[in-house]
Amino acid sequence: MHPTAVPYPDIHALADRLQSTIDTRWKALLEEHADRLADAYARGGDLAYGSYLGLLFRPLNRELKRSGLRLIPDLPGNMERSREWGSDAAGTDQQRWMWSRVERGQGEPLGTLVTVVYHDHTRFRLPRAPRVLALEATDDAAVIRALSQRHHEFETAPEFTVEVAAYLRSQQGGSAH
Repeated sequence: MHPTAVPYPDIHALADRLQSTIDTRWKALLEEHADRLADAYARGGDLAYGSYLGLLFRPLNRELKRSGLRLIPDLPGNMERSREWGSDAAGTDQQRWMWSRVERGQGEPLGTLVTVVYHDHTRFRLPRAPRVLALEATDDAAVIRALSQRHHEFETAPEFTVEVAAYLRSQQGGSAH
């Protein structure tokens, strides 16, 4: 494909294309790398999900760049700005939302892709396929507003950096070191 030819007329068409690819590949990729990912989870916990997401999204990022798109940051998005919540206290049905701004070749905004990763905190498991959502908004404040309107838990969940800081304080007995 020619580097300046962008085959996606809008952010929604792009999200649909990515979702179709993810739906086709996500489970086979899990099965193909099951032992490696389980071992990574045993050694590093949730970091294993980052390994899996790298396997899933690396080829998609390459394809999008070849088609003339710029992702800021690469898919699945910025972990530091992400938010997570779950539907059960045990941590077996969690979801993390992160996003990437998408631009055409000359910096023209196309929109934002939001990646939703469903996962388990008790073992390495993705209960369902990651989702890709499309937003026309591109600046962080507008993205956060749109996602907060879309899902109440997003609005109330802390950003990853806030979540980590609270965890570290709790490990230090609540002191402000």
